[in-house]
Amino acid sequence: MRLASGILIGIFLTIARTPAAAQEVVAFTNVSVIPMDRERVLHDQTVLVRDGRIVLVGSAASARVPAGARRVDGAGKYLIPGLADMHAHLLSDAAVPDSVAPDELRIMLANGVTTARLMIGTPEQFPLRARVASGEIPGPALYLASPQFAGRRYGEPYFNGIVVTTPEEARVAVRQVADAGYDFIKLTIMISVPVYEAVMDEAARRGIKVIGHVDQQVGLARALAAGQQIEHLNMYFEAALRDGAPMTASVSDYLIYRPANWESLDWLDDAKLDSLGRATAAAGVWSSPTLTFFKLAFGTGQPDSVIEARPDYAVLPDSLRRQMREGRDYYWNNPPSAARRARYIEARNRIVRAIHGAGGRILAGSDSPEFFLLYGWTLHRELESLVDAGLPPFAALEAATRNPAQWLGTLAESGTVEPGKRADLVLLDADPLADIRNTTRIAGVMRAGRWYPAAELSRMIDESAARIRASLP
Repeated sequence: MRLASGILIGIFLTIARTPAAAQEVVAFTNVSVIPMDRERVLHDQTVLVRDGRIVLVGSAASARVPAGARRVDGAGKYLIPGLADMHAHLLSDAAVPDSVAPDELRIMLANGVTTARLMIGTPEQFPLRARVASGEIPGPALYLASPQFAGRRYGEPYFNGIVVTTPEEARVAVRQVADAGYDFIKLTIMISVPVYEAVMDEAARRGIKVIGHVDQQVGLARALAAGQQIEHLNMYFEAALRDGAPMTASVSDYLIYRPANWESLDWLDDAKLDSLGRATAAAGVWSSPTLTFFKLAFGTGQPDSVIEARPDYAVLPDSLRRQMREGRDYYWNNPPSAARRARYIEARNRIVRAIHGAGGRILAGSDSPEFFLLYGWTLHRELESLVDAGLPPFAALEAATRNPAQWLGTLAESGTVEPGKRADLVLLDADPLADIRNTTRIAGVMRAGRWYPAAELSRMIDESAARIRASLP
């Protein structure tokens, strides 16, 4: 894959991002609404959708449902905004054929994901986004990060990025991806300070946000000062080492694979972790901690019996199952001690609690598909992980609804259940504010006014999983 020309991408960008709205008028009746404008539940409501927009949220006793409208019985059910996965990838970015990318999006949608931020861009994602926007294929609204900026190639044959080793290379790359139409600049590893500063400066000139990893050379303090949106809690552990610690490296990013680095967890300063959380909030930096992936992949482990019982497993071709097992076993053949792994999980949770407690903003992201954890299902696991970390269910749900819309600049269009908003909705069989796990109890999904009941979503998953699984040996 290579970066597409600006001319070609410009053609795709002339197509509107909002899918062709369903013409059907739909009324959700006698439903409890969690609008996510603030923490509250509106009981016994009618929500009316016309031409892909919410036109009414009002008392079921007084609301009038137009003749001929499709009625969806919401008695005993809860209506929430569609969910946003702010850190997603596709298997078709590299490992499986591009032809099954629409199936990957269908699986996301069937899990209630109506917005997705794809975190390492490819030229093929532009026509995919256009097909979703036109209504040709069902799927979440897509926002595209650039190909990764890195200081060297790694992870071959799936690097999919741009090597930037000098400030001038960095500026050229920023201009290139901005002209191509990517929504954000994505940083990963081995980024030097001069390159980082050039990226931030050139991105500011072009009005494009910078997101992603924080390299050890850059450090957390510089990233906070620059206002970068930070993924994975990178470099928080390094910044929280006690004064006098005999090391400077810890277990952020690829450093987690170095067994000696796990000793650094014995030198973490909880007061510094809390202070860094407050500093994140004070800097106005948004965080996508991706707790679930790191917890399961490196903290608790994932036995075969657990992996194979998940619905995700049925999607994976045999060759990818083998590759993922090899990656898991590389780490787990000689894991850190149980005590250090428990400390790792709790320290990550503590940072998230500190950021939230200080008024900072959290974005829910799955970082799927990684280590047998696939898109859709893993976003729900991430909400559960946020609650396990100490966030109230409302705050966890906000991290996948209102917060992403606010960060993306689309709050006028999405993120809450209010008249005038795009009708991206999820109907649940139980209250997620009572138990965040209830976000998995999906009775149906609406995307831009088109209604998908649970039976159709189940078929969508089964058919798409079969095509993806058959795409490789």
